[in-house]
Amino acid sequence: MNDEIWKAYTHGIAAAIAEGGVHVPSLLLQSYSSLGLSDSEAMLLLQIMLYAESDRNDFPTPEELAGRMGIQVRLIGTMLGRLMKEGFLSIDDYVDEATGLQAERYNWSGWFMKAAEWRAAEKRQTKRTERQPAGGVKKPALPNAAISDLFSVFEQEFGRLLSPFECDLLSKWLDEDKYTEEIIVFALKEAVFAGKLSLKYIDRILLEWSRNRVTNVEEAKAHAGKFYGGKA
Repeated sequence: MNDEIWKAYTHGIAAAIAEGGVHVPSLLLQSYSSLGLSDSEAMLLLQIMLYAESDRNDFPTPEELAGRMGIQVRLIGTMLGRLMKEGFLSIDDYVDEATGLQAERYNWSGWFMKAAEWRAAEKRQTKRTERQPAGGVKKPALPNAAISDLFSVFEQEFGRLLSPFECDLLSKWLDEDKYTEEIIVFALKEAVFAGKLSLKYIDRILLEWSRNRVTNVEEAKAHAGKFYGGKA
């Protein structure tokens, strides 16, 4: 690379940095296709983010977005409609502090939430694959559980998907703390009985049992009264 090309290159880099930019979490780029977004829809969301962060424009018009992306305004309208319908994008009402007037701004937190849920699902699948015995033979069903997969047992009881942190904690109980699936499921039942449905509370139960050398459900039943008023 000769001096002139190098100067042009460094000048271009400096100019690009001076223009500012938008931080894009890698998770958004990794997941957008799996979430059903087209390249154009993902780019539209990024342009909306860029307008807010670099141009201080929280609510760019379809015309502004179309001009920047080089496509027809009606296509922008169609994509915005689908993004809002699918929960990737929403519009918030707020009062502008400078003018005191009611205003609107785009909110793309739905995209972040969907990306996080996608990552959590990927982690669950990875953990399930790692724990699957060689040869594809399924593990025996959990005692007193309608389904054999521990993650699904918790998701069914919680009524929602587990977060990445919760998936990691369940895996830690199994892989590092060496709690049995039977004991973990029973601790979940104790938390439900106590009306404290959280992994933090279940972790406390398991830790208490471990400190008292509780290794099976029968021993856990004898010790469980400590967690709900001393009742057996």
